[in-house]
Amino acid sequence: MDRIDPWTTKQIDISRIFQEFGVERIDPLLDKIPIKHRFVRRRIILGHRDYDKVLNAINKNEKFAVMSGFMPSGAAHIGHKMVMEEIIWHQKMGGDVFVSIADMEAHAVRGIPLKKCREIGIREYITSIVALGLNPENAHIYFQSENFRLRDLMFEIGIVTNFSTMSAIYGFSGDTAISHISSVLAQSADILLPQLKEFGGARPVVVPVGFDQDPHIRLVRDVADKLRRFQVELHDGYVRIRNKTADNDLFNEVYERVREYEKVKIYQGHIDILDLKDATGLNEIEEIVRKVEMDNGYYGFYPPSSIYHLFVSGLTGGKMSSSNPDSHISLLDKPEYAAKKVKKAKTGGRVSLDEQREKGGDPDNCSVFELLYFHLIEDDIKIERIREECRSGERVCGECKKEAAVLIEEFLKDHQEKRKAVEDTVESYIKRLR
Repeated sequence: MDRIDPWTTKQIDISRIFQEFGVERIDPLLDKIPIKHRFVRRRIILGHRDYDKVLNAINKNEKFAVMSGFMPSGAAHIGHKMVMEEIIWHQKMGGDVFVSIADMEAHAVRGIPLKKCREIGIREYITSIVALGLNPENAHIYFQSENFRLRDLMFEIGIVTNFSTMSAIYGFSGDTAISHISSVLAQSADILLPQLKEFGGARPVVVPVGFDQDPHIRLVRDVADKLRRFQVELHDGYVRIRNKTADNDLFNEVYERVREYEKVKIYQGHIDILDLKDATGLNEIEEIVRKVEMDNGYYGFYPPSSIYHLFVSGLTGGKMSSSNPDSHISLLDKPEYAAKKVKKAKTGGRVSLDEQREKGGDPDNCSVFELLYFHLIEDDIKIERIREECRSGERVCGECKKEAAVLIEEFLKDHQEKRKAVEDTVESYIKRLR
């Protein structure tokens, strides 16, 4: 069976992510989302891990963060724009923003010099996300190589992570460069960074990603758990605090903090609170234990949450790739050039016009309809009308291509004008964290 990893160029069997790796469907949470982005309304965002914790924070006006990163290995395209939009969306819902430019990863995995990574990161990614609407004054934007706090956290993560774990998740072997392995630790540190004390402390953090990035999420959730000193568990009718790696002083401090409950029993290695019997009680004790850990210089990390969106198909079919210019629309493409690429794109149409009119097309396997559905048409009623017109044969591929070409040209002209308006200021928002 093929391995799923973040560097693959193959399409991912998304059903495997749900069946084998514990990603949950997002549908039961939809009513709790206060601002319903079109990616949510149209089920482009399909899955999540622990996103309910983030939504609880949003709806209670409590602190949470959104974090994601971009590897500066090539052009920022409309696939990257999806993540940028999701970051901006969560900023609008009250989240603190962390944007990492993964230059250490690009250097280790793609061999790109760090100086070149910086140029690409600023030009392609930072300028674009600010032009799309990110408020950079309320965001932490940084390069991995310039973040020494990140490197300190990488070291801590390395203590609880071994090569066997890396090999099982990513398929690393004896031929894998140490710097490649280190870049994975850097990504884990990126995800946990928003929970450090100097950035606001332990809190829910959501990482918007494509399904191919799930290995990173699985690893860092495991790391977050290993860096905790206690495990809080809900048993049949009571809550247990299990000591994992805490010394006696820390264990006793936790006991002193929970003695106010009526039925508390202390044992060798664990504490049981017998008058708390449900998830509310579990969360209550979890917060007490987490605060004790943080007060004593430990992390108290929440396992990071994640949301997963569908891939944008390449214009030539298959997965969209930065290394294949014909497969993607770059955010820096000349608008008229992008329009020409759309007009040549692979569609879900029939062999002939007559057959299309008779049998209809297949919008769910059409890169042009995807462009309209994912990016170019905000009106849900209009996009569903286009889908049905395609299926019925009322609309043919030439009409969709013409409309998509006009809209992508308009979008790029507008986006690139906004880029020009901010490009002289974006470097001032980059943080060097020592």
